[in-house]
Amino acid sequence: MTDAMPDATAGGAGRTGTPEAERHAAVPFVLAASEAPVTDAAHVAADTGVRRPGRERLAELAKFGSVGAVSFVVDMGLFNLLQFGPGHLLAEKPLTARVVSVAVATLVAWIGNRLWTFSDRRTENRPRELAGFLVVNVGGLLIGIGVLALFVYPLGLDSPLAKNVANLLGIGLGTVFRYFAYRHLVFTGDQAPPK
Repeated sequence: MTDAMPDATAGGAGRTGTPEAERHAAVPFVLAASEAPVTDAAHVAADTGVRRPGRERLAELAKFGSVGAVSFVVDMGLFNLLQFGPGHLLAEKPLTARVVSVAVATLVAWIGNRLWTFSDRRTENRPRELAGFLVVNVGGLLIGIGVLALFVYPLGLDSPLAKNVANLLGIGLGTVFRYFAYRHLVFTGDQAPPK
């Protein structure tokens, strides 16, 4: 394998004229990422700090979805635990159980989105960020309730199937709203990773 590589030190063979190029030719497989020669668009993006918005946005959406899924499990799990679990802590109070489960799930979502999904955009002002997060979540909840109300009252679609379709549509629209609101109104810090 070494027979096929040019010898940068033997009589000038493989020399390119610059000290950096000679260093790269002498040690072709032991280069730090910042020293690697730029040969294509992917390397240009990596070496110059140019962002790849499509790939980054997909990764951010995947993180957002994962945090949402964990929060959903916390919400449903805690609600069922409080209603039907050992001790039946809130068996006779389903609305209280729902408020508690939503509050805990919202806190889990804020922590997950702050520390993972939007970690490069979080702000120094945690109370302001949490307040904005809560306001956005109330907005998402109102969107879901509004879709359900639209189906049931003006449209008269009150079958179990229609109500579930309305809930799914409301969750979908609320999720889109939350993502963009979190991104542009809540997590508005610098794009640099926090120290």
